[in-house]
Amino acid sequence: MDVKQRFLDYISFDTQSEEEREEVPSTKKQFALAKHLVEELNQMGASDVTLTEHCYIYATIPATVSEEKKLPVLGFIAHMDTSPALIGANVSPKIIEQYDGTEIVLNESLNIKLSPKEFPSLLNNIGKDLIVTDGTTLLGADDKAGIAEIMTMAHYLLSHPEIEHGKIRLGFTPDEEVGHGVDFFDVKAFGADFAYTVDGGPIGELEYENFNAASGVVTIHGKSIHPGSAKGKMINALLVGMEFHNLLPVAQNPAYTQEYEGFFHLDHMSGTVEEAKLYYIIRDHDKNKFEEKKDRFRAAGDWINRNYGSGTIEVKVKDSYYNMKEKIEPHFHLIERAKRAMEKLSISPCITPIRGGTDGARLSFEGLPCPNLGTGGYNAHGKYEYISVSSMEKCVELLIQLVKEYVEN
Repeated sequence: MDVKQRFLDYISFDTQSEEEREEVPSTKKQFALAKHLVEELNQMGASDVTLTEHCYIYATIPATVSEEKKLPVLGFIAHMDTSPALIGANVSPKIIEQYDGTEIVLNESLNIKLSPKEFPSLLNNIGKDLIVTDGTTLLGADDKAGIAEIMTMAHYLLSHPEIEHGKIRLGFTPDEEVGHGVDFFDVKAFGADFAYTVDGGPIGELEYENFNAASGVVTIHGKSIHPGSAKGKMINALLVGMEFHNLLPVAQNPAYTQEYEGFFHLDHMSGTVEEAKLYYIIRDHDKNKFEEKKDRFRAAGDWINRNYGSGTIEVKVKDSYYNMKEKIEPHFHLIERAKRAMEKLSISPCITPIRGGTDGARLSFEGLPCPNLGTGGYNAHGKYEYISVSSMEKCVELLIQLVKEYVEN
């Protein structure tokens, strides 16, 4: 199978993860794709193929050079789950051959269109074959494109033992989209010296900076009184929640921020007059600004309690991951080699901060320096997600060339 066939195969599996679940994987259906990948790895001749009870896959492409060369063990990692933001079941992809730069009708009956006016990145893909959704589900390029590219690289290297390379480790994880992708990742057993996650956007993306991240849960205890006799008695938890949110900086909202600018994001909320809950994510690349944001978040809760009475609001903040930049910079050859590999393939490197996180962020802090590479995908987590076939093919070439860089340089 080529990378396109693999990708279409993998997105047929529903692997959507689920938030607010303690167990890993958060959804058992992720095992279906995992078992499929294990079978494929065994068929192509990979070694040490393992599927763990928590739905982690590890495998080896044995070295083709002697240990005397002392090459580092290189890892490649991608995640199997898709985002809870939109349904990932019954994905019905469409192939747009030689895209001509015009509006793409994803779903005629629902009048859902993918337009270059709204998504100018389409104009960078004129003449290419695109894979798009039918407008009712996400596509799953995040990160089944990364899996397809790694698997295609693995098959190529295993089929061409004449290509010199060191030992290569492959890792596929569950639950990345809900922040638990490396909860049970065994860094020691994985045994790589360095790794790359293949979990980015357009081809050429090379990322070693990401947000510092925290989650915030706000619980508001109101007082429900019949509205006819509520004066001076009722505390409407829903309205207090709105008041809390209005204490946060209006401009520090993901809809108004870009590049290195951080934000507070109200992800979802629920409740009644008696009790309400607001769920936030807090992000900033700068560690000091990140700490200031968390302090401001807590201070908003303190203000509510001073005005409505102690115990009206409970604010919990929990760190999720940190900016991996400090862990990558001492191993900057990871970036330099990736850039060199791209340039040899006429790919323009685009070093940009991740406005999010990857498994690689946490892995870097656990002793496995792990920058991120683009897959060729666009508009992740929604019905406008699409990917270029030629970009996936180019990414496979990049991974193979990157392996060679560790022999040649």
